Amino acid sequence: MTQDEILEMVREAGGSDVGGPGWTTWVGTQSTEFLERFAKLVAAKEREECAKMLETHTPTTTPTWVSYAAAIRARGQA
Repeated sequence: MTQDEILEMVREAGGSDVGGPGWTTWVGTQSTEFLERFAKLVAAKEREECAKMLETHTPTTTPTWVSYAAAIRARGQA
C-alpha cells in the first residue's frame, strides 16, 4: 500500500489532518471506533490485493483458482 492509500483510508475511517507550516496532526484517530473502522479498511484492501494477485499470477483461470479469489474476498463479508 502506498502512503496516499493509507492516508485515504485514515480519512475514510473518520480521521482528519490538521496542519500548518512544518507540522501535521490527526484529529479523530484516538478512539476505539476509529481504530476498528481503519483496521477493517486495511484488511479489505489487503484481501482485494491478494485476490487480484491470485487472479493475475495463476497459471490458468480454472474454476478452482477463481473460487480461491472469491473465497479471499468473501472473508470480509462474514
